[in-house]
Order: sequence, then structure tokens, then C-alpha cells
Amino acid sequence: MQTHRFYLPPERCAGNMLQLDDREAHHARHVLRLRAGDEVVVLDGMGNQYFCAVDTASGGTLTLRLRRKMSQAPAPCSITLLVAIPKGKIIEDIIEKAVELGARRIVPLLTERVVTRLDEKDAEQKRDKWQQVAIEAIKQCGAVWLPSLETPTTIDRFLARKEPLDLALVGSLQTERQHPKTIFRKYEQQHGRSPATAGVWIGPEGDFTLEELKAIEAAGAAPITLGDLTLRVETAAIYCLSIVNYELNCSLKSR
Repeated sequence: MQTHRFYLPPERCAGNMLQLDDREAHHARHVLRLRAGDEVVVLDGMGNQYFCAVDTASGGTLTLRLRRKMSQAPAPCSITLLVAIPKGKIIEDIIEKAVELGARRIVPLLTERVVTRLDEKDAEQKRDKWQQVAIEAIKQCGAVWLPSLETPTTIDRFLARKEPLDLALVGSLQTERQHPKTIFRKYEQQHGRSPATAGVWIGPEGDFTLEELKAIEAAGAAPITLGDLTLRVETAAIYCLSIVNYELNCSLKSR
């Protein structure tokens, strides 16, 4: 039986009765045509699943009765995707795939070769729109942790925050590069554990400029090869996240 999933922020998931309204209620009532007694799952994006049954529907709301709750701990490694904004709506596909591949945070980057230019108001509106894309993605795939979607920023502004990342990788076409697995093994040997936080930097069409790449590497990111072919932004993001999620959140915890 198909699972119908909905999203409510954590502060709205207290108690035994949950309420859907606006977009979620409309989808439940008029698209899925749910009725009293139908079973649904509510996600709060913080690792919790609320298994509910439809109780009542009135006006523009749908009331759910909680039957049981399940919680899931976050993955061993919190992955941040820092990706240059490509043209058009490709960033929405990247966000969707990043959710499916276990990213916990997505930072859209305005780099020198990014065509898109946003003022402060536009950047915040984009963030809100892209956060909704992430919400729809967790509902589709069943992910219980909702990645945070940051307002688009520049490389310099992000690096100025001096955020500590145990391991950072940058896909590069320009400098001496290593295979990702080599870097993972080196980290394990040096620290005796897998990283708890990791960052993946993906450049725009035409790659990061040499100056940008130097700044990212100076902040501790290791340049990695993505193979012999030149990949599109979205392909490079999926490729890197797949490797990092497998190595740090799947294979290492079973060793």
C-alpha cells in the first residue's frame, strides 16, 4: 500500500492530534481524497515519523490522530553540499537529489562564473522556494531529516564564518587531485575514526576560478578527481554526494 507522507514543523507535532492545513491539507483532501480512518505518516524533518489516521476534515484543515511515533538518529556524518547555482531550475533537481543522498545542509554559492545574480530580497525568496523543494523531496523519498537550505552566499562570505568541517572535498579540474577514496583512508589513518562532518564543494559551469579554488583549498578542502570526463554541475554534485554518503554513512559504520 502506498504511504502518504506529509510535513509539519516540529513545533506543530506535539500532542496526540496533529493538524494539516494550507498546502498539505489541500493535497490530502482534494488530490489524494483521504477520508476518516485512512493512514498517513507525518515527518517533522528532525528524525521523527508520526504514524496517524485521519480523524476529521473540515474547511481547509485535516485533523490526524497519532497512533505511534518512531525516531531515527542522524547519520554518523553530517554532510554539507556547497554548490554553485547553475542556470535555470537545475538547482531544484540538485536539491532533490541531495535530499535523497543524505545531505544535511545545502549552501547555494554565487561564484564568479555563476550567471545568476541575486539581491538580498531575491536571495531570501529563492531560499524559501528551495526549502519547499527539499520538503517535497523528503515526503517523496521518506527521508526523516530535512536538510537546512541556506540563503545563497559567496565563497568569501562562507569561508569568513570559519566553520569547522572534519573533512572537506572540492571537485576540481585545475590542480593536482587525488581519488576520494585515498583521502578517506588518509583521514581514517590519521584520526582513527571517520569524520563527523564533511563538506563537498561543487563549482559552476567552467569550474571555480583559480583564485576561488585556492581560497577553498587554503580553508582545508582537498581537491579530488571526478574522473576523466567533464561533468555537468548536477552530475558532479550527485557523483560526489553518492561517494561521500556511501563511504561515510554506509560502509564505514559497518566496518
